[in-house]
Amino acid sequence: MTSTGPSSDSENYDNTSFPALKNDLYLRAARGEATERAPVWCMRQAGRYLPEFRAIRVEHDFFRVCRTPALATEVTMQPIRRYDGLLDAAIIFSDILVVPQAMGLVVEMVPGKGPHLPDPLHTPEDMQRLQDLRKGFSVDRELDYVYKAITNTRHALAGCVPLLGFAGAPWTLMAYMVEGGGSKTFALAKTWLFKYPAAAHELLGRISAVVASFLVGQVRAGAQALQLFESWAGELSPRDFAEFSLPYLARIASHVKSHYPDEPLTIFAKGAHYALEQLVQETAFDVISLDWTIEPAVACKRVAAAASAGATSRSSITLQGNLDPTLLFADPETIRSRTAEMCRGFGNTPLIANLGHGMMPTHDPEHLRVFLETIHETTRAMRK
Repeated sequence: MTSTGPSSDSENYDNTSFPALKNDLYLRAARGEATERAPVWCMRQAGRYLPEFRAIRVEHDFFRVCRTPALATEVTMQPIRRYDGLLDAAIIFSDILVVPQAMGLVVEMVPGKGPHLPDPLHTPEDMQRLQDLRKGFSVDRELDYVYKAITNTRHALAGCVPLLGFAGAPWTLMAYMVEGGGSKTFALAKTWLFKYPAAAHELLGRISAVVASFLVGQVRAGAQALQLFESWAGELSPRDFAEFSLPYLARIASHVKSHYPDEPLTIFAKGAHYALEQLVQETAFDVISLDWTIEPAVACKRVAAAASAGATSRSSITLQGNLDPTLLFADPETIRSRTAEMCRGFGNTPLIANLGHGMMPTHDPEHLRVFLETIHETTRAMRK
């Protein structure tokens, strides 16, 4: 296991004592600046596809890894070491469901099934079981282990790449909290939206306040950029996304920017390509992450038009993505050709290369290497 830096309370940590950053490609691209090539990282780049991660999981359950700063740091560092010089960002090893845990719900990670909440919210009355910020609940106290992992990992990285923090978005977290886990139909969570709309908005607002505070705490602890995961955005119609997701995404981004105006923020609203214009014009996110269901050239055109037509005339929005993760099951030559094709599709638009979702447990680690190397070669050649 790698050694970690000093642990510290995030509220008292002095960011100036972190090692100097040597590779700022990701941060420059996130701010819309010109870069010599596209930076690249991958969602779930630390995880079950790596044998070194599976070795740790033999001895430690999933949430113990999340809650133990030294273990979270080690797992975060594993892909950085394996793909030395190929990744341009690390993302702290954690899980979006640490927020429902902190709010008082039991969350288990069941082998072969995934997340399971044995006692979900069945009716609005069940919200009484949740921790409440208005009644002394401290986000920083409950989630301090994430902050400590971030601080430790900043030291372990020694400035080689920036460290990203993240959280789940309110609608996605609400869906888990009501459904009790993943779902094919999201019928229970959607029933809340339509049967108990006032209660749904109250719950979404309470989750938003926790998430916003959590993200600010991650920056204090040393996170150099943040990503918000609205993983179930595509389960909502455009109308329902506009009511039950978008306002809370905007609220969270505004809160973080009010504390850290220069902190790059990314939104990944999977399946909600219908909302690209709204995300550009109605939120303060710097980067919009795309899944694989939209062509890069189409996204570039729509985002550029929305930015120029918006009330604030935002000069630039960076896009992130968006190779279908299942393409990493293909042969190396197919991975190279489709990755290069993806890069060319983004043209000169500011880009952070990534997959359209996360790495899968059965991916071959060497196939990810092919993807990363192709990003380096293709985008560098495009920008000469």
